[in-house]
Amino acid sequence: MICAHTVRKVKPGQAQAFIEAFTPSAEQVPPDSKWVRFFALQGQGDPDTVVTFGFFDGTRDEMEASQSGQGFQEHRRSAEEQFVDQVVSNDVYDVVVHLKPQEATTA
Repeated sequence: MICAHTVRKVKPGQAQAFIEAFTPSAEQVPPDSKWVRFFALQGQGDPDTVVTFGFFDGTRDEMEASQSGQGFQEHRRSAEEQFVDQVVSNDVYDVVVHLKPQEATTA
């Protein structure tokens, strides 16, 4: 599993508009999608900082093909760019630990 993660500084007061433009509707996510979960976070100390990340159950090549096939670059990115001042960090990571504390037990 991999995680796509981006930190953005949005234009002042535009965090909610950015999140709405960035987040796909249920109809826009194909039923056979390998996207497992998606999060959008807004900073408490700086509400113009938005962190987005999602978990994809596949390889980076499969994720990029999925995004290309869904028109991610053409539609989603162009819709959101008007709200963004700066991309602070953008990368794809391998998930190396997945812990659910409520499920952890000791012997």
